[in-house]
This record gives sequence, structure tokens and C-alpha cells, in this order.
Amino acid sequence: MTLIGNVKTIGFGIAVAFTSMTTELSAQEVLKWGHVYETATPYHAAAVAAGEAFEEATQGRYTIEVFPASQLGKEVALNESLALGTVDIIYTGLAFLGQSYPPIAISDYPFVLEGFDHWQAYSESDLFAEMSAEYANITGNYVVPALTYYGARHVTSNKPILRPSDMEGLKIRVPNAPSYLMFPEATGANPTPMAFAEVYLALQQGVVDAQENPLPTIQFKRFYEVQSDINLTAHITNSLTTLISPVALSRLSEEDTAALEAVLIAAAAQASAEINTAESELVDWFRAEGVTVNEVDRAPFIAAVAPFLTGDSVPWAADIYERLQALK
Repeated sequence: MTLIGNVKTIGFGIAVAFTSMTTELSAQEVLKWGHVYETATPYHAAAVAAGEAFEEATQGRYTIEVFPASQLGKEVALNESLALGTVDIIYTGLAFLGQSYPPIAISDYPFVLEGFDHWQAYSESDLFAEMSAEYANITGNYVVPALTYYGARHVTSNKPILRPSDMEGLKIRVPNAPSYLMFPEATGANPTPMAFAEVYLALQQGVVDAQENPLPTIQFKRFYEVQSDINLTAHITNSLTTLISPVALSRLSEEDTAALEAVLIAAAAQASAEINTAESELVDWFRAEGVTVNEVDRAPFIAAVAPFLTGDSVPWAADIYERLQALK
């Protein structure tokens, strides 16, 4: 049986508990896609385009309604809703998948991936496919076999961050997942987990001193309005995954499942290309806006983190790390 077949079987069992959701399909059934990103982002535009393509592929029997900007909940809540079947599709980070199957979060740890080419090789690798299957077996959620490139994460602050000692004592917002704690802890900062929607106000009010995100996100969320410096640490090469609820899969025919997967793979490719292009252009854009963009010698940061990436404390076996590094 294929991975989708396994997931659909699991989904059927879950769906029995939701009899109201497994009745005969109406003339047009709506799938709900939730995410935390703004409408101006490539992620949202790609999701909307995927919905239109899926409606066309199913001759109007299905449509996808996309709920951006945490309308259906913050990221933790979206993952919970997916399991319950109250949302059908979500974008989420691999770090959140790691809360169910820890090894799959490996690429969201600092300096594990080295840039876009390494990220792309991992996205297309047997290693990622194998870990996706393990996650699906545990949760029933289906991982669309295409990562969406989120970008290289950089620290923003109100002072230059040029060496690890500049991080000492810095109260820095991070997403609420373990992989994001390693970089600030290795450099002496104080990581503060916080929902994405709360970050701008927290920076504006001085609740936190700093945050870290890719350049396109810093632009979309306008963090540069409340931070004077962008420091090009590129400490995590980040991904989004697209997940489908097992409850949703149990309602789809094999043909419609294949059509849905195809449009979601296309959406990932579309958003990834736009983010990769934007990263190459945004340093000049930020400088034109009057933001200080600091070039950073990453070697001391890599050295600070390196001891934390091996040993018994990491949630992956040594061979997984070795296979990932061999993809460079």
C-alpha cells in the first residue's frame, strides 16, 4: 500500500468519530486551509492559486478556502485542529512536526543546512521521504512531498550582532518549538517562545529585544519598523511543510487525492522560487529604507553551536545527520 493509502486508512478510522464530517459530498465541498502568514506573502498567493487549480481539476466538486494570518488559530492550534479534522490543510514548520516525530525537525536546527541548494537536495531526498512516512505513521497526517522554502533566518535587533558575545543576555523571540532554542542558548541569549502574530507588538513595546526570521518575513511583517539592525547570521535554513488531515483524505477519491497533491506540490514550488528570488534582492531594499544591514562572520556562530549538534541530547540518530550532510 502507498503512503497515501496508509494515511487514508488511518484517516478512515479517525473519521468514524466524526460522522457528521463523512456524509456524502455535496455539489461543492470546501476544504479549509489555515496558515499564520499575511495575505501579501507568496505562501498565501500560492495557496490561493492551488485552490483555484484544485477546483478546476475536480470540475468544481471541490474548492479550497484559505484562511491567512492566524484566522483559524496560531501554529500550535492549527496543528491540533488538523488532527481533529476541523481544518483540512495547513502550512507548518518542520519543528512542529518534530513534536510528534522528533528526527524530522533536524533541518530546523542551526547550521544543519547550508543554503538553498542544500535545502533543495534535502527536500527531494529519500531521507526526507522516509522521515515524512514515519511522521505520517505516527500522526495520520499526510506530508505533501515537497517542502516550501521559507528562507535563511537572521537576527534583528536594536544593536549590531557581529559575534556570539553580542547575543549575551539578549531577550530574543523564537517560535514555540525546541529546535529554535539551540542558537540563542549556544550564544548566551535568552530565548522567549512567542506566537508569530504577537511579535511586532512585543518588539514595539520592548517585551523582547530581538527576533529572528528570513528577510522576506522581516519585510512582510514590517519588523524593520521596530528594529534598527538586521544581522545576516543565516543560522537556520528554514522550511514549511504542507500537511493534509487524515479526515480530509478519507473523504477524497484516489483521483481527487492525486489532483490535490499535484496542486500542493506546484504551490510549494511557486512560493519557494519567489522567496529565493526575494532573498537576493532584499538587502538592498532594506538599506534603501534606512535599515542597518550588518554582514556577519558566521564562523564563530557555527563554532558556538557545533558542540550542541552531536551527542545524546539531539533528537536524531547520528546516521540521519550524516546522511543530511552528505547531500551538500
